[in-house]
Amino acid sequence: MTLRHAQDGADDNDALLKAWADEVRTALGIDAEVDVKSVLGLAGVAAHSVVRPAAPLTTYLVGFAAGRAAARGEDPAAAAAEATRIARELAATRA
Repeated sequence: MTLRHAQDGADDNDALLKAWADEVRTALGIDAEVDVKSVLGLAGVAAHSVVRPAAPLTTYLVGFAAGRAAARGEDPAAAAAEATRIARELAATRA
């Protein structure tokens, strides 16, 4: 596999994940955009700092914090950013 083919594969994966996120958001009635790279980055930190199953658990909890903020009339993006910061700090103590 050439570097270009590997890059094409990454581009394909990025497009597939973006399309999947959009499909799921639509089906669930979620208007907020998803920063796929940030979510996957956080998942990677959790998976490598704790154990692999910490990845979906951590991203779920950050999403929950964002949803809770939205329900309270607060900025969900700010809540997600703060929850991500906290999760990364906690993961750093495990590394």
